[in-house]
Amino acid sequence: MSKVRSTGNASTELKLIAEFKERKITGWRRNSKIFGHPDFIFPKLRVAVFVDGCFWHGHDCRNTKPKDNADYWRTKIERNQRRDQAATERLTALGYRVVRIWECEFQKKRRERLEEKLAPIVEAFERWKAATQSDDAGPI
Repeated sequence: MSKVRSTGNASTELKLIAEFKERKITGWRRNSKIFGHPDFIFPKLRVAVFVDGCFWHGHDCRNTKPKDNADYWRTKIERNQRRDQAATERLTALGYRVVRIWECEFQKKRRERLEEKLAPIVEAFERWKAATQSDDAGPI
């Protein structure tokens, strides 16, 4: 386990970008400076999206528990989970809807769960788009 290094979650973020493009969802930003540093933020929709790696954030999908240096890894993952919870609470208090997507949800067998998590984003985007288009129409 000493060779395990976080390399970011670029591949899962790229998969999510592909999902946004497939649904023609625009307006997202990356590398936001707001609390918790969400992977994606939709400023106009007030939606923050985190794409969490299953190992690093303690998802039980793989049931991977390192035997070497187990206390270190348990502590690290618990710290990540506390930080995730704090970010969710703070962003919610600031008026953001927080969506957390697990890395494993991009797999075919968990696709339904991904669709469920993307649904509120799609709905909020469609409402926003309809509202801005009606504003652009001007007076009748």
